[in-house]
Order: sequence, then structure tokens, then C-alpha cells
Amino acid sequence: MNHFDVAIIGAGPSGASAAFHLAKNGIKTVIIEKETLPRYKTCGGGFVYRGRRNLPFDISEIVEKEFHTVDIYLGESLHFRTHREQPTISMVMRDSFDNLLVEKAKELGVTLLQDHKVENLDFSDKKIQITTSKQSITASFVIAADGALSPTAKLAGWTTDTRKLIPALEYEVEVSEEDYERLKNEVRFDIDAIPFGYAWSFPKKNHLSLGVASARRTKINLKKFYNEYLETLGIKKIINQTQHGFQIPVAPRTDGFVKNNVFLIGDAAGFADPITAEGISNAIYSGLLAAESIVEAELNSVEAEKLYLEKINKKLIPEIKTGLWLSKWFYEQKTIRNIMLKKYGQRFSEAMADVFMGDKSYPTDIGKKITQKIKELVF
Repeated sequence: MNHFDVAIIGAGPSGASAAFHLAKNGIKTVIIEKETLPRYKTCGGGFVYRGRRNLPFDISEIVEKEFHTVDIYLGESLHFRTHREQPTISMVMRDSFDNLLVEKAKELGVTLLQDHKVENLDFSDKKIQITTSKQSITASFVIAADGALSPTAKLAGWTTDTRKLIPALEYEVEVSEEDYERLKNEVRFDIDAIPFGYAWSFPKKNHLSLGVASARRTKINLKKFYNEYLETLGIKKIINQTQHGFQIPVAPRTDGFVKNNVFLIGDAAGFADPITAEGISNAIYSGLLAAESIVEAELNSVEAEKLYLEKINKKLIPEIKTGLWLSKWFYEQKTIRNIMLKKYGQRFSEAMADVFMGDKSYPTDIGKKITQKIKELVF
């Protein structure tokens, strides 16, 4: 039976990131993927610059479009625009993006097992036995990088899901040439296009990725608000479209990130940005942190767990917790929010652009600052 130091379940950005950094440091690594790459992955495909700058290689070959300017709309009354020298958002299709990241990992010696669905994890021995639909292997560590549903987390002992998952609906849309020409040069977020959430328009090479997401974990008719958003964009004719519903984990698990030498990263851990629901950049970052922890611990499981928890609690978790507070305020306190944005909207948009760029994170005292600004405006 083949043995690996680390087995990574899932070939998305978090798994590929972890694999790359492990292999770069001489750790024998395998990626186990239930499908065959390249494969379509439901995602808006807006990759912010803070994630791109964390990649140790160039991805220009698979970037469909780059946007230095981002537009944020709140109905017809408020519109804010930011611009940066580097591309704030790069548009990717996840089939080619994920495949490129995995190929870069393979160049360093990572083994890829495709079309292998993980069916069981056995912890009865010192080594973890992983049974897939095609074979069994063993590993000293397992990294669960298998997304929002994460069957691996369930197999490893996480019996209750303590993450906050929000609903989203995404469409790959082919529109008329006239509409595409009109919309192809603007990446936009429309706040309140859906109750307690937003809609987005992400132009790709020859089509649009359009979607709606609610920041509330609730039942909602997403398709209704999507159709209304088409009207907002002035799209009257759809040539072709494919619909993809999904859930986005925007709050970290509260019951731990490591069990039985299984490490959770990316969406499996609940690391998407709570305000924008963008998950690729934190997925890549958490993959890096998990890999660093195992490498620095020299494959010592106790030390690796300790290091991983220290690393994610240094910056990643605090930033997400601050984002959760800000998200709740931003999407649920509309009246006060709009009063604030009428005066400070451009400043807020610039701060969000700085977060997208990786130049700043959400300030830990954001609640105090917002409360003070409200007092200044009201009293």
C-alpha cells in the first residue's frame, strides 16, 4: 500500500496551494480528487489581488480579464468607484485555474489521483488509511480541502457543522453582442439587489458571470432576484445560460480545525470573506499555513497542530471575525448604513479596495470606529 506524508482531499485552490508548498519542502504529497481535471467548479471567479500576490508563480495564461477599477452601487442614489495600479480583481474560470495550480504542484513531485472518491478514513493505526473508490493508501496527515460540503470533515469526526453558510446563485450567461460590449468593461457589485445581500456582474472573456448572494442564512427566492438583476443591467435577451446554486461558508468552525491529524482549510474550515463571500484568496492562504505548519513541525503531529492553530489565529481568524461583525452591520442596518455611506462611502470603498489588494485587513476596532462616526452624524 502506497504511503504519503500528506494526503490532500480536493484539488481546489486551497488543496493545490498546500500541495505546492509541501512538495517544495520535500514532503511526499498526494492530491485525491473525486473528478477528472480540468472540471467545472461553481464560482463567480473573481480572484482578488491579495490572493494573486500570495501565489508563488504567474497565472496570466489563464486570466480571462483583469479589472483595475471596481464599481459599487447602492440602488440609483449611491455609486462609488475605486481604481488601483494592479488589478483589483482578476477573472478566472475555475476549471483552468484549479488545473493550473495542480499542474504547478505536480511539477514539484505531487502525485494526483483523479476520479478517486474518498469513501472512508481509518484511524485505527498510527497511519491514516484512506479508502477511495479505486484503491487504498496511507498518510501521516490528511488535509481536508474538499469545499463547503467537506465529506472528509464528516469522516474525520466533525459531527456538527458550526460554520455559517449563506445561499448564492451563479449563472454563466451568454448575452447579445451589444449587451456584452456594453457590460464587458465593468466589474460591479450591487448592494441590496437582494435583501441582506448583493448581486455581481463579472465579465469573462466572452460571457458574463452573474449572481446573487444573501448574507443571511435563510430560505429566499434567489432566482426571482436574479431575474430582477437582469433588468437592472438592462439585459433583455439571453442567448444561453447555466445555473449553479451553492452555499458559501462565511464563518469559521467553532469546534476546531484539527482532529486525528486531519487539518481543515479553505471552505471546509469556513474561511470565506464574510462581507464579499470571496473565498479563493483565503483558501490559498490557509493552504499555505497548513503546509508551513507541517513542514516546520518536521512531520510531528502535535507540533503541527499547535503551529497551525497559532498561524490561523494570528491574522486569518481575527480578520474573519471582524468581517462577520461588519457584514452584519452592513447588510442588516440599511438605514444607518446609507446615512454613513452618503458621507463616508468613497472612503469605505477605498478601504475595501485596500483589503482586496492585501494592503490592509479589516481593523479590529471597526465597531468602535463606526459607532463614533454614527454619533458624529446623528448628534
